[in-house]
Amino acid sequence: MKISYSKAATKDVQKIKDKVLILKIEAVIEELKRAENLNDVRSVKKLSGHETAYRIRIGDYRLGILYEDNGITIARIVKRNDIYKLFP
Repeated sequence: MKISYSKAATKDVQKIKDKVLILKIEAVIEELKRAENLNDVRSVKKLSGHETAYRIRIGDYRLGILYEDNGITIARIVKRNDIYKLFP
């Protein structure tokens, strides 16, 4: 799949200091690139009330994504407490 990144997501990644978490995020992004559709990716859940918004669980962090026309936009990468305040 084609993946694009929002400015907010790149800023979120720059704030993360945990090297292990960065490696996990990279692994999830690689899995998204290889996937044919979202059903092939682990830990994906659709957000209720939004047609294109999904989240992926990575430990205590959540990856907020928008899925449209077989392309993904990574919108936010924040702690689980804040994902629903900041995304979508």
